[in-house]
Amino acid sequence: MSESTGQALSVSAVMPCFNGIGYIERSLPPLLAMLARGELLEVIVADNGSTDASAAWAAEQGARVLPAGNQDGPGRARNIATAEARGDIVWFVDADVVAHDDAVEPLLRAFEDPDVVAVFGSYDDTPPYEAFASQYMNLRHHYVHHQHGGDAVTFWSGCGAVRREAFLAVGGFDADRYQRPSIEDIELGYRLSASGGRIRTDPAMQGTHLKEWSLWGVVHTDIVCRALPWSRLLLESRDVPMTLNTGPKEQAKALLAGFWGLSGIAALAGALSIWVPLVLTLAVFSVHRSLFEVFRRRRGVAFALLGVAFHQVHLVYSAAAFVWAWVGYQLDGRPVSGGGDRVA
Repeated sequence: MSESTGQALSVSAVMPCFNGIGYIERSLPPLLAMLARGELLEVIVADNGSTDASAAWAAEQGARVLPAGNQDGPGRARNIATAEARGDIVWFVDADVVAHDDAVEPLLRAFEDPDVVAVFGSYDDTPPYEAFASQYMNLRHHYVHHQHGGDAVTFWSGCGAVRREAFLAVGGFDADRYQRPSIEDIELGYRLSASGGRIRTDPAMQGTHLKEWSLWGVVHTDIVCRALPWSRLLLESRDVPMTLNTGPKEQAKALLAGFWGLSGIAALAGALSIWVPLVLTLAVFSVHRSLFEVFRRRRGVAFALLGVAFHQVHLVYSAAAFVWAWVGYQLDGRPVSGGGDRVA
């Protein structure tokens, strides 16, 4: 309910878009259907300087299209759209995310608590592309967000909503620092939390991720767009809590992954008994049994075995990125930064 009027909260859906016609033809119609049903006050497409038919097509379908800079990144596009939005709640949905038809219900339920300033959901477990990289990346995200239901101190803008007043009060996304897709939503979450607001996660608020991943894309995004800038943020803001995939449990898992890999190399070189990596293999699959089960349920045992094994690689290179950033910070007080790749 609106705190000022006692009426039901109104929701503006905001979709940043840059040359995303191949995505929004699938992701925009569900939002427009919610608009037609009266679940949304408006649907805004924040066009980030597209040179394809995205803006014209969205306007033809009935979306409110706002020019949002010239390829200045999704953070600035969301800021511009939120400043113009009329709803009490602004629901960010990425152009490559098809929101589930029932996503508004858990969104509004979260905001029944007046202390909640933001809520976010997750990708579902049915990504459309069959290749290993796409299945791994999306199912990993699904697993992490479902494992950490409840309160959070970060935010996710792929399918996440925020009270408009709270968003404007903290200055929105840091679009100057994050000019490409990166951790602008994570950083926003830290500021929302620091201002005294509660951020909730609700796995029932889901969407299908349409992006097709390559293995190189997974590694590059994990390191350059996530691990390095997130490490920099943590090093510069030492009072920021370690949560989600930066918490103590994940750190311990990264150490285990590192020892597992080193033990395998040492055993192959004849410097260590083969029993050591075998025992560590059992430990790895025991620690990651819930992730294995998510992979197995969706893709079978062979995929689950490969997925958990590759996840150890992910843990190692993510930890290495933090160490690299920490070394840079110790040497000159400026941790190594990361960037981002433009996506729709």
